[in-house]
Amino acid sequence: MKKITQLISSFILILCINACTGYEPIFSSKKLQFKIADYSIKADKKLGNQIYTHLYTLTQSNKNNSDAQNFHITIEASKDKTATVKNSAGKILEYKVTLSTSIIIKDLLTNDEILNQYFTHSSPYKVQDQHSETRQLEDKTIDNLINKTYQDLLIKMSENISTK
Repeated sequence: MKKITQLISSFILILCINACTGYEPIFSSKKLQFKIADYSIKADKKLGNQIYTHLYTLTQSNKNNSDAQNFHITIEASKDKTATVKNSAGKILEYKVTLSTSIIIKDLLTNDEILNQYFTHSSPYKVQDQHSETRQLEDKTIDNLINKTYQDLLIKMSENISTK
């Protein structure tokens, strides 16, 4: 009886594993066939370069692909840090960082606008005991906002590139 139970449970486990083998995400970055031929960064160059670096890394898989479209990308990024919580003495206890990014993607050959999108993401963070710890937390929060912007950009690009 024990062998039959083990055999049945093994069979069910194999069926479950096989059911997941063909999984592919809807908005896969591998489907994006493009190269960055030219780019420009406006406003905060450090933030813009971080977003560009993510995109450039993605395009390295298409380096030798002759079917990939050539794009011109304009990135305009800025951040705003505001105090959101203060104690009764007026000391700041929490900040909110807002990352605003405008991205324009144009086809290099036809100069058609593929994407013109504005992204705004914000996140709060608490002030730490040490200023250096607060600064590290702010940098980590900004990195998370940049990654969120990049992910949203990939979704918009896969929607627009597949329909064009």
